[in-house]
Amino acid sequence: QVQLVESGGGLVQAGGSVRLSCAASGRTLSEDAVGWFRQAPGKGREFVATISGYGSTTQYVDSVKGRFTISRDAGKIPVYLDMNGLKSENTAVYYCASRRSWVRSIHQESYSYWGQGTQVTVSS
Repeated sequence: QVQLVESGGGLVQAGGSVRLSCAASGRTLSEDAVGWFRQAPGKGREFVATISGYGSTTQYVDSVKGRFTISRDAGKIPVYLDMNGLKSENTAVYYCASRRSWVRSIHQESYSYWGQGTQVTVSS
């Protein structure tokens, strides 16, 4: 049974920074692509960032480019999401997910395993 666990969320002031971590148990995810998604209150879950299984390529939703960074040591877990310049609209539950492919994807339906999420609240 694969389990993903997110950590690092919390309350942060606007303009501040947070690092989220995604750890795994039950399966070696070293070659799996990993994605970060988020769900804001009253909204559907949306793509934030993804990284390939070997960490060589990344992709971001336009609204976080230049502020968020997804990273991993090549072929390793955990996967990190560094969030800088946080805004109130970044308040959401953030989920990490992995897929059985090293190729990254922005499509949440392509991911097989999901964590329970970690809350990030940005106060203005």
